[in-house]
Amino acid sequence: MNGPLHGPARAVFLEPSRKIAYLKDVSDSISPTEACLSGRCPRCGEGRIFASWLQFRAACPACGLDLSRHDNGDGPAYLTICVVGGLITVLAALVEIRFAPPYWLHRLLWLPLVILGSVVILHYAKAWLLAASFRHHRLEEDPS
Repeated sequence: MNGPLHGPARAVFLEPSRKIAYLKDVSDSISPTEACLSGRCPRCGEGRIFASWLQFRAACPACGLDLSRHDNGDGPAYLTICVVGGLITVLAALVEIRFAPPYWLHRLLWLPLVILGSVVILHYAKAWLLAASFRHHRLEEDPS
């Protein structure tokens, strides 16, 4: 028996009205990693979540999940800085130690990789954080 007191549904308080909303079980939805890699809706797994490379759609075209309410904040940027910055720093140090190229060659090599890596990682970081937010009941709509 599924419901507010039995089974997989959970009751949470939604701000600012503090109404109780009963959320559906998310175990049937796709994982955050699958949603991230496919760029699909975390609820239905069908609709595309991006209108452009870095901009979310207002809603899922397949199931209507409201994506406009989602705010990643600085999470994707922080994750991108850590991943790209750490990777490029290690690679640049290894190249410097091994080959000792002139500094202009470092700039020529690493600047495009930093820009390209940042844009690619940022896309996937945004998708993963949106899917993780859905998984942890942060995107569900108020049923009233």
